[in-house]
Amino acid sequence: MKPMRKAVTWIAGSSLRSFSIIFVLGFSLRAFFLVREPAARILPHDRWEDAAIATALVERGEFADPYMVPTGPTAHLPPLVPGILALFWGVFGMGLAGGYAARLASITAFSALYGLVPWFGGRFGLRREAGVLGGILGSLIVVWGGNREEYAAIVLGLLAVAFLRRWDSVSYSNRGSFLLGAACGVAYHLQPVLLPVVLGWMAFELWWSRGPKKWLRSGVLVLGMFAACVPWGLRNYRVFDEVFFIRGNLGLELRMGNHEGATGDLEKVRLPPEAYRHPRTNLDEARLVQELGEPEYMRRAKAEAIEWITSHPWEFLRLTASRTTQFWLGPFHRPVAALAVTTLTILALLGAWYSLPGMSPPSRAALLMPLACYPLVYYVVVYMPRYKWTVNWVLFLLAGAAVWKWLDKPDHQPGTASQSE
Repeated sequence: MKPMRKAVTWIAGSSLRSFSIIFVLGFSLRAFFLVREPAARILPHDRWEDAAIATALVERGEFADPYMVPTGPTAHLPPLVPGILALFWGVFGMGLAGGYAARLASITAFSALYGLVPWFGGRFGLRREAGVLGGILGSLIVVWGGNREEYAAIVLGLLAVAFLRRWDSVSYSNRGSFLLGAACGVAYHLQPVLLPVVLGWMAFELWWSRGPKKWLRSGVLVLGMFAACVPWGLRNYRVFDEVFFIRGNLGLELRMGNHEGATGDLEKVRLPPEAYRHPRTNLDEARLVQELGEPEYMRRAKAEAIEWITSHPWEFLRLTASRTTQFWLGPFHRPVAALAVTTLTILALLGAWYSLPGMSPPSRAALLMPLACYPLVYYVVVYMPRYKWTVNWVLFLLAGAAVWKWLDKPDHQPGTASQSE
């Protein structure tokens, strides 16, 4: 154990060193698998909603047509999700160069995320060694696809550090509050479910802060969020004559997770894909979007879901319990993956047990609020394992704290009494 402990301590001795080593490790491993991917999986395509919208952006400059048939302007996804993809496809072309550029950007983001984990840990008051171990563990997990969760994870970590710095400051200006709020508003255009996390941080701030100006500062923070959300909101109102928060597909997601024959995991299907009545996989549903328009289609889907939930409350509770359990313990139908996810969750719980008593209340709130608030939406809509990628770095950081606790025990020398830590 001693050589490993010394190596981890050496890596943790410099933020730049730890970032560089973990980044290179993660990037090399992902690049190794990337070059073995079939070219057909690298090429730009329009098989999924994000890629279909990105294709429309590149070819026609329209944020539109996420489904099986052309349905016009859409708010199915937040703008930055297909926008990032369209950026690389537009610059490098719709061939292999564009496909590899987008994949390499994703690999870079994942590698940078876990390279930042030691720095995140240090900011939250944890030993940097815990972050090194957590970053290395995270770098060894290679995943593909998704809706830019790797970018959202980096943004989440940076926002957590920003809020913690705000709470640790003796005073913070209205300008700083507005800019932080604007940063949160921009982040919602990448992942709208970051909103519950920010609301959780704001609730803690109002409880923790003292002084008559705390409500003013929170108000300025909200004003910054509002200002950042206005442009996309105006676009949606102009296109759909309706006001909603960033994306408008909640009704569809709610119906996909709660209907007759639904399972707790979309990947474990009892029905053929078209039976889920998603306009990406069901031609009749896509034509219905054409006929009704996206807003009306989503309203009807939401009404159907609510009607089913109210008439099947116990089934809804069962599905919610299944989704909640699988979010933290992994997909039941994939035992190896479930074992890995469960192990990570248990290690993170142990790391929290060891670490939280020595952390300040603001540090605990900054670190734990994402785990408490981010999954709330995913407990009631359809579940997919990738939804957890945005908060996985927190679990890896806490798991690293548990492993370091075991590694950092003093060596027992023969003939000497062991010393307590």
